[in-house]
Amino acid sequence: MGAREALAFTTPIESDCASLWHTVDALLSANIDVHCLRDATRGGLSAVLNELAQASGLQFDIVEGDIPVSARVRGACEVLGLDAMQVACEGRFVALVPESAAERALAIMKSRDDAARIIGRATAGEPGLVTLHTLIGGRRILDMPAGELLPRIC
Repeated sequence: MGAREALAFTTPIESDCASLWHTVDALLSANIDVHCLRDATRGGLSAVLNELAQASGLQFDIVEGDIPVSARVRGACEVLGLDAMQVACEGRFVALVPESAAERALAIMKSRDDAARIIGRATAGEPGLVTLHTLIGGRRILDMPAGELLPRIC
């Protein structure tokens, strides 16, 4: 998109492709009770969370400041008019685990990828709703991506 608009970014563009199997295998080998795993390839984090909330009948409360988005990605999204929560991300996944196993699962994931984070929790609130506690202290609904998704180049 940057090339189409003749935008020159000063930071290098890096692929987010990564094998997820070793991390998943480590979680399963540690007998973590993984309820669900989803990669964020199509529709980004926003689509994944909304699909999981709708399928599970749970509400997800997410903390924006806990989502690992680099300053470079955030800046590029701002320039291109994209929402970082809706951009495809191949080298990341969302894992739903019981709260009692969350810290252990996080330690396993961080041993393979320092960007791993606990970004929120599922509640019995409003089924299918995803809320985002924003960086400025507000709260908003994190909707399913609307319109055409960013085309993939692979």
